[in-house]
Amino acid sequence: MRIDIITLFPDFFTTPLQSSLLGKALANQIAAVNLVNPRDFTTDKHRRVDDEPYGGGVGMVMKPEPLFAAVESLPVLPRREVIFLSPQGQPMNRNLFWELAQNFDQLVLICGHYEGIDERVMNLVTREVSLGDFVLTGGEIPALAIVDGVVRLLPGTVGKPESLEAESFEDGLLDYPHYTRPAQFRDWKVPAVLLSGHHGKIQEWRKAQQLQRTRDRRPDLLQNLDNLSGKDDNSEGDKL
Repeated sequence: MRIDIITLFPDFFTTPLQSSLLGKALANQIAAVNLVNPRDFTTDKHRRVDDEPYGGGVGMVMKPEPLFAAVESLPVLPRREVIFLSPQGQPMNRNLFWELAQNFDQLVLICGHYEGIDERVMNLVTREVSLGDFVLTGGEIPALAIVDGVVRLLPGTVGKPESLEAESFEDGLLDYPHYTRPAQFRDWKVPAVLLSGHHGKIQEWRKAQQLQRTRDRRPDLLQNLDNLSGKDDNSEGDKL
């Protein structure tokens, strides 16, 4: 997969892209990340990428010319998605990452700044994506979240692919607790069932822990599962 990031601050990505599993995946050419600075496409001596908004108001707006030139300088792969990182976009979640990892060969991530971008840039954009219902100083952190969330799903990034199937949100529930050696640390012991060697009971314990954690921390997820189950029941009833 090719990932192009349009950013005014390419140095922001230097260390994260060299670290941990993400760094290994890029070193192994499972994916390639290309950083593009819109300032390199300005034509004035001050290399301006922003200007005052029409109609007045506080702050500055990113100009369309450098962003268009930056995106249009890139090769176009057949399965390409151009994403603008924006609080107004669809929220990031597990389903989005899987969709991007499986259905696209190229992601172009546009990082906004200031009060926003000239609306005409949206003619380049095929999708808006949000990290959450809040505003950050720029789109670099959300862009990095997409890179990490998508690349880890690509074949070869994670040593044991089955581990991707046993984590939070994969079955609509939060993950179960994890323990390792020592069996007792200070006053806390590893649950006896995990030391029993009885795989059936361990699986039952883990599922119960998933349900309890989800009920305590994210009850909305259980409600979503109930709603989906209800839809399935209704659809079957209609067929009958």
